[in-house]
Amino acid sequence: MPTEPSTTAAAAPGSEAARIAQSWVEVWQEIERLLAPIVGAGGVAALYRRSLHLAGADHPWLEFGTHRIDTGIDLPALQTAMAQRSGADAVAGGRALLQSFRDLLTNLIGGGLSEQLLGAVWAERSSHFAPKDTMP
Repeated sequence: MPTEPSTTAAAAPGSEAARIAQSWVEVWQEIERLLAPIVGAGGVAALYRRSLHLAGADHPWLEFGTHRIDTGIDLPALQTAMAQRSGADAVAGGRALLQSFRDLLTNLIGGGLSEQLLGAVWAERSSHFAPKDTMP
C-alpha cells in the first residue's frame, strides 16, 4: 500500500492524487449538470453534503463540507481534500462518496429513475475507478 504523500507533494498539479481529484471533480460536475434541472442546485447540494457525511464515517477527511449552509457544491474543496491524500485514499473516498450519493438518490427517486438519469455516470466511474486502479 502506498504511503500518504505530504500535502505539498499531493497537491502538485502532476501528482497522482491531483489527477484523481480532478477526475472526481469532473464526475461531480456531470452529476450536478444532469440533476440540477430536476431537483434543483440546492437539492443536489443537499444530497452531496449528506453523502459527504455518510462517506465520512469510513473516510473522515470527507467531512470538510458537511456543515455548510450554502446552496452549492464546493468542488474546489473536494479537489483540495482529495489531492492531499494518497492516490488509493482519493479513489476509495471518491468511490464511497459516489456510492453514498447513489444510495440516497435511489432511495429518494427510485432505482429506475436514478439509473435513467445517472446510469452512464455510475457505469463510467465503476470501470474507471475499479478497486485495483488508482488512476482513471
